Amino acid sequence: MQRLGVKKLTQQTSAAIRLTPSHTSLSSSPDFLHHSRVRHLLFPDHRTVCKVLEACKLASDYKTASAIHTRIFKLGYGTYPSLVATLISTYLQCDCLVLAHQLLDQVFRSDFNVVILNLVIEHLMKLGEYGFAKKVFRRTPVWDVITWNLMIGGYVRNARFEEALSFFREMLGSNVEPDKFTFASVMTGCARLGACNHALWVHGLMTEKEIELNAILSSALIDMYSKCGRIQTAKEVFNSADRSNVSIWNAMINGLATHGLPFDAIAVFSKMEVENILPDSITFLGILTACSHSGLVEEGRKYFNLMSSHYSIQPQIEHYGAMVDLFGRAGQLEEAYAIIEAMLMEPDVVIWRALLSACRTYRKPELGEVAIANISRLKSGDYVLLSNIYCSLKRWESAEGVREMMIKKGIRKIRGKSWIELGGVIHRFKAGDRSHPEMEGLYKVLVGLIQRTKLEGFLPDTELVLMDISEEEKEGNLNHHSEKLALAYGILKTSPGTEIMISKNLRICHDCHNWIKMVSKLLIRVIIVRDRIRFHRFEGGLCSCEDYW
Repeated sequence: MQRLGVKKLTQQTSAAIRLTPSHTSLSSSPDFLHHSRVRHLLFPDHRTVCKVLEACKLASDYKTASAIHTRIFKLGYGTYPSLVATLISTYLQCDCLVLAHQLLDQVFRSDFNVVILNLVIEHLMKLGEYGFAKKVFRRTPVWDVITWNLMIGGYVRNARFEEALSFFREMLGSNVEPDKFTFASVMTGCARLGACNHALWVHGLMTEKEIELNAILSSALIDMYSKCGRIQTAKEVFNSADRSNVSIWNAMINGLATHGLPFDAIAVFSKMEVENILPDSITFLGILTACSHSGLVEEGRKYFNLMSSHYSIQPQIEHYGAMVDLFGRAGQLEEAYAIIEAMLMEPDVVIWRALLSACRTYRKPELGEVAIANISRLKSGDYVLLSNIYCSLKRWESAEGVREMMIKKGIRKIRGKSWIELGGVIHRFKAGDRSHPEMEGLYKVLVGLIQRTKLEGFLPDTELVLMDISEEEKEGNLNHHSEKLALAYGILKTSPGTEIMISKNLRICHDCHNWIKMVSKLLIRVIIVRDRIRFHRFEGGLCSCEDYW
């Protein structure tokens, strides 16, 4: 319906301005706009123009966009940054790179000052056009601290963390000093990467430049160290900070939750009461997450009820999602489903996926199918979870049906990716990857580890492989998971006894989890894996999650 509405809107606009196929260049004569039917379509303000351009972008209608482009400058809207950015984004969506570059040339021929150009960069970043924002940046004659912050913060918001750090290094070599906003963005980038060496470097720079910590920076520091696996350092920052703002407490509670330290998180919550800091909805979400990761069902139920009964905070959809996750992980699927049915608002996709994940763990295909039926836009992970349920029950025909549906709809399984920071450089690996320049040495280490773990009695969890193929083929698939490649590389490049930290884009599978436990015991190493959900600290053959995740 939305697509039809967009098509109708752009068709009407195109018809009104009588655009012909020849009008595809900015140099075309604007005479084609002079038509009696255009007058009633004269845009009342720039916001209306922006909405029509967004419709053009959705419909990939570059012809109407090109005509509106001419109209924008004719009506005097050519200096509106939001319009310029939206028009560029529309051209890029339509693969009209020539028109996008012509517009950029037009922008720099106009009398645009740094303030206007900064706004163009900001709007491009919001639209996800970070590549073109960079082009604007490079052609901007003067860069102020706002320009740099928009680029660094924009790259972080678009999940281009290494590019953000690269721009930060470039900024340090310029004559512009970073400010609090710069460091807040850079710390977020380090946190998302889990890059501990970068985190220490950035914190050191803040100290060197005597950047005064406020609530935002203190919270960002705690979050950064937590996500980089340095929970003890995060605690030290928390203990030394001015804790008058609830955001600092929330950062600490959430950090402890992701590290599987629920009782520490609860202790911090109790300390809030002592220091007269009122918790908010984010505080309770952190506590519920901490309980969920460790199977503390009754404690989770207690804090969920405490929200409304004692603090008059009404549960939001995220809190219900945390409760569904709590019951689901604990195997109480009926309770989880009862929570969903009792919700006052419509359950969202996150809630149904939490239930689906629990159905995979506890092999409940019927309830899993209910969850699937309630997810309006299925992603690859949803199909994989359902297929996993069928495979675990050896229902190969059902699993194959799911796979055929994925192929029919053109949906591909998300590829596992892991990365490791060594010497300030991020090394990335994909499942089955052989592109790394040191792959030969890496695979030699990996094969040796696999042989050693087998001699110690390790048995691959071949049930997890989604295909009805031989056990040998399944074992081969498991051996090349991205976290195993990253770990082998970490062992290859570090000295014995060195702690290794790996980050992963997906949840770690049972086979890799059990294998890394054994490797940690054989090599007498601490291995930390940060997956999509939480941290796993492997040491002496055990994991900090206690096999509950």
